[in-house]
Amino acid sequence: MKPVQPLGEEKVFKDPVHNYIHVQDRLIWTLINTPEFQRLRRIRQLGTSYLTFHGAEHSRFSHSLGVYEITRRIISQFERGGFEDWPREESLVALCAALLHDLGHGPFSHSIEEAFDMDHEEWTCRILLGDTEVNRVLEEAENGLAERVASVIRKDYEKKIVVNLVSSPLDADRMDYLLRDAYFTGVNYGTIDVDRILRMLRPHNGRVVVKESGMHAIEDYLMARYQMYWQVYFHPVTRSSDIVLKQIFRRAKELFDEGFDFKFLPYPLPELFKGDIQVGDYLLLDEALVQTAFMQWTREDDDILADVCHRFMQRKLYKYVETDLIDKQTISSIRSEFARVGLHPDYDLEIDFPTDLPYDVFRPGDPKKEKQILLLDRQNRIQEISEVSDIVRSISGIHRGRYHLYYPQDKLEKVIHQLSEEVAAIFENKINPPQMEFEI
Repeated sequence: MKPVQPLGEEKVFKDPVHNYIHVQDRLIWTLINTPEFQRLRRIRQLGTSYLTFHGAEHSRFSHSLGVYEITRRIISQFERGGFEDWPREESLVALCAALLHDLGHGPFSHSIEEAFDMDHEEWTCRILLGDTEVNRVLEEAENGLAERVASVIRKDYEKKIVVNLVSSPLDADRMDYLLRDAYFTGVNYGTIDVDRILRMLRPHNGRVVVKESGMHAIEDYLMARYQMYWQVYFHPVTRSSDIVLKQIFRRAKELFDEGFDFKFLPYPLPELFKGDIQVGDYLLLDEALVQTAFMQWTREDDDILADVCHRFMQRKLYKYVETDLIDKQTISSIRSEFARVGLHPDYDLEIDFPTDLPYDVFRPGDPKKEKQILLLDRQNRIQEISEVSDIVRSISGIHRGRYHLYYPQDKLEKVIHQLSEEVAAIFENKINPPQMEFEI
């Protein structure tokens, strides 16, 4: 690596989560000002969650800066402490990977990935290695630097401690999004003592570990992540908006494949629908373009596309009922009944079962050692945190959630009396809630 070129004067971003974000290296500043990184201003961090939590308008740009800042603080602490296990020559690679780790996210992030079978990390690497300004900036700094950063994103970089900083159960990415998402959604669940956590991190035998005295801060972090998933990320209203969004993408692609004559189809959406979109065109995709298309599609001649676009743009989302485990036969019966009464079994019904592991416990023989959080005791012995913490053991491996059946209430209300008693009973309390009785 060439010697790091410091900026003549440190650049500072005012940030609501970290207070200040410090940029001291010329390369980092140049990367921030590339078109590929600036595009992240036009991609929301939380996808459709703004339809549930109105404050959740923050961007992948601000999150990426936050991940960079946490990584910078960790590395600064390692270097000040003189820890021999931290390879100083890898500092700039780690900072670049932290800053650029989300370059490949598309509009509405995970929803578009599911709809078109894409992976944002793969796209990040394609952008890093393609004909882009980001690639040119990295290669001008050092020949092969773009590939080294991409290797960190792919998690196959030779120095696993660098990967640990950006991608692990206790990484800068997760710490920033918990803090940032909690702040902008207005909830308290994601509040963690990040200062305490960072002070307790140590480089040890090629891994980032935690001093045993910091275990309680890590317990709080894991509980915060658990709560954020169930109260924010898997909120049923957000799931509803995600479902409607995926239906828009699915219907638009179906129509495109059938040769439908769209009144409005801005470039590069046709390339996306074809499934062979290239890096330059992919970088044209942002949420402003996609939502413009959605608004225009509310006037398309296809009733299904027009309906789901209207629902998304006007927040007329699907309602849902919760139910216990249902078998394939019941699902088939519901779909058949919907079709019989004139509802679309694919677009007027979606069955969702959210689940998440707040922390994967390491088990003997499990090859996924990267999923461990390791504690370092005073005798320099390493233990996996679930071996020590009762709290972590109690939440590890928990699968929560019930089936949610999503449907357009306005449509179902008109035909529920035509459904079979068995199927109607599943939705009845939502469509016709029981009257409350009060004692006077």
